[in-house]
Amino acid sequence: MTHAAHPLDADYLVVGAGAMGMAFTDALIDHTDVRVALVDRRHGVGGHWLGAYPFVRLHQASAFYGVASTLMGGGRLQQHGPETGLQERATVSEILAYFDKVLAERMLEPGRVEFLANCEYAGDRTVVSHISGERYVVPPDCRIVDARYLAPDIPEETPPPFEVAGGVRVIPVNDLARLSEAPSEYVVVGSGKTATDACIWLLGRGVDPGAICWVRPRDPWMLNRAVVQPDPAVFLGMAADTMAAAGAATSLEDLFLRLEEAGIMLRIDRSVTPTMAKTPTLATWELEQLRSVEHVVRRGHIRSVRPGRIELEGGSVEVAADALVVHCAAAGLKYPPMVPIWGPSAITLQPIRAGFPCFGAALAGYVEATREDDAERNRLCPPSPYGNSLAGWAEMNVLGTRAAMSFGAEPDIKAWADTVALNPARIPPDHPGSTALEDALARLRVHTGPGLERLSALAVT
Repeated sequence: MTHAAHPLDADYLVVGAGAMGMAFTDALIDHTDVRVALVDRRHGVGGHWLGAYPFVRLHQASAFYGVASTLMGGGRLQQHGPETGLQERATVSEILAYFDKVLAERMLEPGRVEFLANCEYAGDRTVVSHISGERYVVPPDCRIVDARYLAPDIPEETPPPFEVAGGVRVIPVNDLARLSEAPSEYVVVGSGKTATDACIWLLGRGVDPGAICWVRPRDPWMLNRAVVQPDPAVFLGMAADTMAAAGAATSLEDLFLRLEEAGIMLRIDRSVTPTMAKTPTLATWELEQLRSVEHVVRRGHIRSVRPGRIELEGGSVEVAADALVVHCAAAGLKYPPMVPIWGPSAITLQPIRAGFPCFGAALAGYVEATREDDAERNRLCPPSPYGNSLAGWAEMNVLGTRAAMSFGAEPDIKAWADTVALNPARIPPDHPGSTALEDALARLRVHTGPGLERLSALAVT
């Protein structure tokens, strides 16, 4: 049955109610009087977190995530455990509760936002409900905001990228917490943060390290969580050390070794030079536990899994007959080509400062609300990519730093950004200052120019 299209009274149609869509919408309605239709194919807000594995936490401080108007977690420090003194990191349930509250109290209750759940944007300014089949249409002058351009693939929603023969148990990482019987061996498949989380979770529940086989096609560099903190002296000190290392680096590999020496980068196996640099954060206590897993398979990606055997690009490996294969090998972050955020047909949300997608989306919302010309908006907010390779990480930091210089030169944007906890480099107006902060700022002034120049050269090698 074809339904007649219902008109939506909206100035903006934001497609995707994940973290970036929520952050853009929050900043937009905070600084201009508009109506927003927020659309998501899922049943609620929160994006991929609605399909996340139950033991996942933010890898970064909660303060860096969410929307500009509402601090996630209240800026609390951890009081117990191996990360005592570091900013808290929200659990998946806390993240989803936070976004639900922001939607209800900041968006729906004032009547500024209409949320269309279980709906798909069909193009041509039309939204279709997966549940009722109802169709909705926005006016010709309604701006379309694409908050899905970088939406990650996650194991719960992505089949394993390899052939699975009969008799082999393969589960997404989500199902680890639902097991009713332990296998004699776990095969964890993946190189990134999801795989490290799976290993840490298994070890924390008493699994012997010798019972874990870790198929790791690439070794990753990861950021030391202790230096990615909301304290400006800590974060800006890390940024200064990064630029100093870049300015002195003779190659990409030398750059990362210098960053490791400075306590900024971590690698699981010091005998292997990583080629992956997506750089989520990792704590040193996690690093110690991950190093206890000695059965690491580095033979490329898996082609197929069969009872007792895994076939890979570079050969095969025997595993236990009852081995449980844990799928952590979804693509995760996306790497589409960068496009101008303000395009002819849509506003396409992307990071602006290196990494920190929520801040980039909130910044885009603020600039959309306070500037009239799309060319000017694009000048102030050029996109930066996510890192993947070493060269990609260098490019991310070059473009992100240049973007920060661009928007930071605008007095009103700088004043707003310094009040927003999502901005990792902010110095709050009421900050008391310190010798450590003054030192970090001084070193940034010395090293940023040479560091950027060298990073630019390394990014194209």
